[in-house]
Amino acid sequence: MKKIYITLFLLIVLFLVLNQTVTGKMVVSYIKGSVSNISKDSDYIDKNGDLISTRVTVPSGYKRVSYKKGSFGEYLRNYPLKPYGSKIINYDNSEYFAQNWHDAILEIPVPENGLQQCADALMRIRSEYLWLHNRKDEIGFNFTSGHYCSWIKYAEGYRPKIQGNKVTFHKTSSADYSKSNFYKYLNLIYTYAGTLSMSHELRKVAVSDVKIGDMLVKPGSPGHIEIIVDEIINEEGHKMYLLAQGNTPAQSVCLLKNFENTSISPWYQFNEYEAVYTPSYYFDEARFIRFK
Repeated sequence: MKKIYITLFLLIVLFLVLNQTVTGKMVVSYIKGSVSNISKDSDYIDKNGDLISTRVTVPSGYKRVSYKKGSFGEYLRNYPLKPYGSKIINYDNSEYFAQNWHDAILEIPVPENGLQQCADALMRIRSEYLWLHNRKDEIGFNFTSGHYCSWIKYAEGYRPKIQGNKVTFHKTSSADYSKSNFYKYLNLIYTYAGTLSMSHELRKVAVSDVKIGDMLVKPGSPGHIEIIVDEIINEEGHKMYLLAQGNTPAQSVCLLKNFENTSISPWYQFNEYEAVYTPSYYFDEARFIRFK
């Protein structure tokens, strides 16, 4: 009987080993929805770089796709970073359990209220870009109910009255266009909008047309969403991209490593209808959406 148990144990161990992908110094185990790993350092990281564009170098034969000065793409590509080695910190100032998923931490504060989760962090990035470029009248998002909530109306003093799926707006506050009130508005958006509302509201983009600022999305409640923050191309027209994400619980926004293809990490390649594996999430299809 003991021999039977030992044989079964050895078969189980063999099965687990054969179901692991070994690449260089890295072992990756896939579970739908997450990836656990032991990873090596990337060949394309400059530890002294303090922007996305200076932290991540370009593989031989590639160059960065040109973006117009003042564009959202240029803004993301040159987003400031915390010093190399900074950790992913949760909203309550605790350390996230996985500290080997990222090559950079973006300089985005994490509110202590815990509201700024994956989709929220990306809406914040977009809103701050529009604010900085004096395009405040473009700041606005749909609630999950489908009702549009703009910064301008909020600043004028209008607040939502929510009863189930019915939302009406009423002027209940004095006008306040300050930056501090802007972040109160974002807290409202974080509460009533998210991955599901964004996937319904925003335009779908084919993989062949994706660019910096487009978001890899798995609609749902919960679902997940990540944003492209850089783009490179070679002479054959093949492109690669960088991905960043916020997460749940609310935490630091980080630039993700590529555990699926460590030879190009942290760069990613996408193919229509094919799954995308990122360190914290499995996307069963490469689906993208774009901010208005």
